[in-house]
Amino acid sequence: MSLFKRSVVSEIMSHAGVVFSTLLVVWLSVLLVRLLGEAANGGIGADVVFGLATFSSITALPVILSVSLFIAVLTTVTRSYRESEMVVWFASGLSLRDWVGPVLRCALPVALIIAVLTLFASPWAYRQISEYRQRYEQRSDLSKVTVGEFIETESGARVFFAEAPDEPGEEMGNVVARLIDPEWLSVITAESARIQDEPNGDRFLVLSEGHRYDLKPGQPEFRLVDFERYGIRLENRAAANTPEAVRAMAETSIKARPTLQLFIDNTDHARSQIMWRIALPLAALNLALLAIPLGAVNPRLGRSGDVLIAGLVGLLYMNLINLSRGWIGNGQLGFSLGVWLVHAVFLGLMVLMMWRKLRVKPPKNPVPVH
Repeated sequence: MSLFKRSVVSEIMSHAGVVFSTLLVVWLSVLLVRLLGEAANGGIGADVVFGLATFSSITALPVILSVSLFIAVLTTVTRSYRESEMVVWFASGLSLRDWVGPVLRCALPVALIIAVLTLFASPWAYRQISEYRQRYEQRSDLSKVTVGEFIETESGARVFFAEAPDEPGEEMGNVVARLIDPEWLSVITAESARIQDEPNGDRFLVLSEGHRYDLKPGQPEFRLVDFERYGIRLENRAAANTPEAVRAMAETSIKARPTLQLFIDNTDHARSQIMWRIALPLAALNLALLAIPLGAVNPRLGRSGDVLIAGLVGLLYMNLINLSRGWIGNGQLGFSLGVWLVHAVFLGLMVLMMWRKLRVKPPKNPVPVH
């Protein structure tokens, strides 16, 4: 390998490592804040935060790798122009076209890694995330917290608090519950409680030796009931069957489906997911090559505008891929066309920009020769 190729490959990989590490740290920081917020609100268990963060990071790696490679090539080319290093290479008989080989030497392994992630690792990670959340949802409301903590369910309509049991064998000690329904506001106290599973799958919090106080807000009605045993349903199955929950489950299901199963299904949604998984490694290659002419700037004119344009081009590329996926999923765009259309457009843009950069322009006011 020539000195030029070795130096270019080394610098691209060095920049890519720095950018990848930075983006990954930012991603993990944002993700952990979101997951810890869900854990604090009772949406997930604190014991699964680390697992969910790990699997979510696997699903984000393809995009992070693509962006890291694009920025690494862009910064390498831009630095060579800014520090007049390209003048040395051009004087040695090299041109901008000679950057394609070293860039592909870096981009092809990265694209292969992205393909493995999108086709195999990411669906597996989505399945693990779904299993984590389903296992947590299947747990009873009271088992999602430890003794001594308040828990809200059904958007605050039910609030439970349980103390540690006094007698061995009991699940919970003194319990206080506040229930709100359309007519009554109820406060229930009991000396002990336990979870009971019914044959039909319903789960109840069974309270023993307690009192129930019912008040109708805004009206002078009050009820007091003493009981030996009292059951409160813990799960609200209707909430899990809302249209929003059904759509979220369907989206997660299609992302978690193995690639081979998507080919077997042969539906619009399956084809849109196949297109997305194939598009990311192709986009990584295209963006890496596109960064060569985008980074070829005049150092005297500054670089802020060119870097901004490069970022907008990359953002437009990824958004068009997402748009194509939505059109394929809705049946508005054929898979045979949508799978390559966006990539062909940006590959043509790269070829056009390279041609403009390589084209020798005649002088505007040539000096006449006598």
